[in-house]
Amino acid sequence: MFPWPKALKAILLTCKDRASVARIHAWMVVSGLLSHKNFNGRLVAAYARIGDIELAREVFDKLPQRGIDAWNAMIISYSRMHCPVEIIDLYNQMISEGVRPDSSTFTVSLKACASLLDLEMGEEIRRQAVEYGYEDDVFVGSSLLNLCAKCGKMDEAKGVFDEMRRRDIVSWTTMITGYAQSGHANEVIDFYRLMRKEGMEGDGVVMLGLIQACANLGKINLGLSVHGYIIRRDLPMDIVVQTSLVDMYAKTGYLDLAFRVFNRMQNRNIISWSALISGCAQNGFAGIALELLIEMQISGFKPDLASLVSALLACSQVGFLKLGRSIHGYMVRRFNFDRVSGTAMIDMYSKCGSLSCARALFDRISSRDSISWNAMISSYGIHGYGKESISLFLQMIDTDVKPDHTTFASLLSALSHSGLVDEGQYWFNLMVSNFEIQPSEKHYASMVDLLARAGRVEEAHDLINSMRTEPGIAVWVALLSGCQNHRKFLIGEVAAKKVLQLNPDDLGIYSLVSNFLATARKWDEVAGVRKMMKRTGMKKVPGYSVVEVRGKLHAFIMEDKSHPQYAEIRKLLDKLEIEMRALGYVPNTEFVLHDLEEEVKEKMLCRHSERLAIAFGLLNTAPGARLLITKNLRVCGDCHEATKYISRIVDREIVVRDVKRFHHFRDGFCSCGDYW
Repeated sequence: MFPWPKALKAILLTCKDRASVARIHAWMVVSGLLSHKNFNGRLVAAYARIGDIELAREVFDKLPQRGIDAWNAMIISYSRMHCPVEIIDLYNQMISEGVRPDSSTFTVSLKACASLLDLEMGEEIRRQAVEYGYEDDVFVGSSLLNLCAKCGKMDEAKGVFDEMRRRDIVSWTTMITGYAQSGHANEVIDFYRLMRKEGMEGDGVVMLGLIQACANLGKINLGLSVHGYIIRRDLPMDIVVQTSLVDMYAKTGYLDLAFRVFNRMQNRNIISWSALISGCAQNGFAGIALELLIEMQISGFKPDLASLVSALLACSQVGFLKLGRSIHGYMVRRFNFDRVSGTAMIDMYSKCGSLSCARALFDRISSRDSISWNAMISSYGIHGYGKESISLFLQMIDTDVKPDHTTFASLLSALSHSGLVDEGQYWFNLMVSNFEIQPSEKHYASMVDLLARAGRVEEAHDLINSMRTEPGIAVWVALLSGCQNHRKFLIGEVAAKKVLQLNPDDLGIYSLVSNFLATARKWDEVAGVRKMMKRTGMKKVPGYSVVEVRGKLHAFIMEDKSHPQYAEIRKLLDKLEIEMRALGYVPNTEFVLHDLEEEVKEKMLCRHSERLAIAFGLLNTAPGARLLITKNLRVCGDCHEATKYISRIVDREIVVRDVKRFHHFRDGFCSCGDYW
């Protein structure tokens, strides 16, 4: 009538509802098996398996005798129900009652500690595992690894891993995943290579860790190899792996491949969309990023914080203030105002020319971290308010927020834009002596830029020669720019050679050297550099300027005749030039870096992209309205001078944001004080 005890496990496994389990339960009570600790654990597991965890615990608590099987059955049942607190409580009760744990007990209890990020309890369980002779158990070791990795304690995890006598694929996977999630990209790759040396094949989880590492390190060749390996081995290509591939290709600048993977995804989620939007924004494709944000919403996805922060970055790149404000409003309605969103908004308003809004948002952040302070210090810097940057830096110190490398990089850059050389040297020295921060490439680049921009090119060169590390590209570029501005051709030639040696494949570097040689009127050498660019297939990026009018962006390039209002724009510029000359304006043709006649050069100056954008803005906005022009290159010296005259003639504030900083023109003056 009733099953023999040996068949009990099989019978309980067939029970699918409470009534079936209850019948077996009743028989066990009548037959006396319930008091047999080798069988009662199966009854506990059966109740848990049908989802009745409360009844399982009630049965467990009333058992006359509880062996290790019963304890493990209850602990494992809680694990399947994701109840880590109950697991730890039960483990502690088990130890206090003197029951000897086994491998399963330790493994599941350590997993619960990992869920709770309770490293202290995990260490206690580990000590007890060693005490009971399980120090070499591969399952216990893997669970301990997982705990350390999830708590971000990778040094401790490495120690556990090194002590393991036997390592399975789970152990290796845990280490690689842990390093990937804690941002140790180099260690991910090193561990994978060691794993392959020991004859282990990576699974999908390992490949995911490698993809994340390649994205963080920018190792596109290795990333391509990983992608190929996944395809050749026919490993599962789920939404997580595909999204990671999109993120990797986007972060490394291979947006065509990112789009190819994205377009082949049968299922997408908000993270997939955000990865692509972020990649486009970070690579300077602001328009595409904003189009994707709209397309994502049409596809039925509501933007998350990550996609909105990327959209704010896109708005800041092109100076799209109206859309930036709309996104700000959307974020306030849907999300809590926190440091992440607040800092992104500060950056957007600052780069869209609204410094007062940026400061108002900064003041609203209740708990500011160093990132928030750095963003605001940097914002003052790009607008040319170096003294305000110092004042804010001193406030930061008073609030006990510790300045970091980025803080000083932002501060020194701000002082460079304002020409505060003495202050820059003071804080640079104090950074080392008082704050014990060793100068990095960014700090030296800012100091060289500060000195060279002020015409103290020889001091800048001496500072470079005093560096303990080999100067990088940013340092030499800063020196070369200063040499070009102040016609220091001897040191400039040294800097130009160093720049080409360090980064000969960078298009912007060739353009900088070409412009320097053109300034020195070395036309033959200019032609030589341009031939080099032609041989490598590189072309100079054309300068363009963007202006926002009635909520839409309008872009112009030099001598752009394609705009429907070109005739009106040209007529207004001709009229303005007559008035400018009457006030004393004289075109400075030195800024036309081509070997041409003077009259041709003057006409070219009048058709620069920023002037076309200014004229269009004047034609299409109300008298007195403020204009914001965003340019992808540095504004030329003649256009800078011309804009001062235009602001006086039309009685407007004209704000020009170039690749380096902001220029606020009003009443014939610029906020930079002609120091830029």
